[in-house]
Amino acid sequence: MGLLTFSINVTVDGCVDHQEGIADDETHAFFTRLLDESGAMLWGRVTYEMMESYWPAVARGDVEAPPALRRWATTLDAQPKYVVSATRTDFPWANSHHLTGDLREGVQKLKDATPDGVLVGSGKLATELDRLDLIDEYKLLVQPMIAGHGPTLYQGGLPTTRRLELLSAEPMSNGVLSVHYRRAR
Repeated sequence: MGLLTFSINVTVDGCVDHQEGIADDETHAFFTRLLDESGAMLWGRVTYEMMESYWPAVARGDVEAPPALRRWATTLDAQPKYVVSATRTDFPWANSHHLTGDLREGVQKLKDATPDGVLVGSGKLATELDRLDLIDEYKLLVQPMIAGHGPTLYQGGLPTTRRLELLSAEPMSNGVLSVHYRRAR
């Protein structure tokens, strides 16, 4: 069984707006490594649609992009992508699949079938998965800024506090801090 890992950019004040943060070669290389080490990506519909609107064009070479961004885009394009959605059923981006039925059961089956693990990259979906006790690890890039707005990490709340065990914390040259936590059981 693979691990379910939540990975996202987050500012010091908890903002997870995709427009906040340092999106340079170093951060894209970090996320490309995560993709290379995992077996699948899991998103909610909104995140899928945001990603689908840009990254396939970068992967095809239709959009000018530096090598680190192009590598991220081609790696993402090749990766199996699973989408949770109650409102959309057609996901034409390469290697995209609709995850249907009971969320707990569907995600557990995906974890069981993906020994290299599954990355979750959607904040709202991660909150729901954490409520279901399905997230095993957290790999966050803490951005060196205070956004002063939302959306924020876990703004929907959790029923109880989640205790985490720090596995690593590494500063990047751009001031971003890469932190890796595991759920304390």
